[in-house]
Amino acid sequence: MNQINPYALAVEIQTRFDADKSRPEDDHYVFIYTVTLHNTGQIPVQLLKRHWLITDANGSTEEVQGEGVVGEQPWMRPGDDFEYTSGAVLKTDVGTMRGSYQLVADDGTHFEADIPQFTLSIPRTLH
Repeated sequence: MNQINPYALAVEIQTRFDADKSRPEDDHYVFIYTVTLHNTGQIPVQLLKRHWLITDANGSTEEVQGEGVVGEQPWMRPGDDFEYTSGAVLKTDVGTMRGSYQLVADDGTHFEADIPQFTLSIPRTLH
């Protein structure tokens, strides 16, 4: 028997390279990412914490953890979306990010939503 998970969050990510703030001659590459969160569960949830692993093309990984996202701990009813934009700075023109969000449902259940790995790259770097 297939049961619907009452605690579910869909994560969609779009990325872009910020050429204006980047300085390739100094190995300083700025990437902007927009995350759309969608509460696909059956219970309202609040995002409490974030955890990111940001890896550049040299294999150097930075771990970022903190409360909420962009200074907020959004609360989402079933079907609600929350969108935010943030950024990452790499020492290479290609890298990846992945991680997770820690959430709590209105019934007190704590759960984690995985953020699948996505690529950060300057245009025309990857084929």
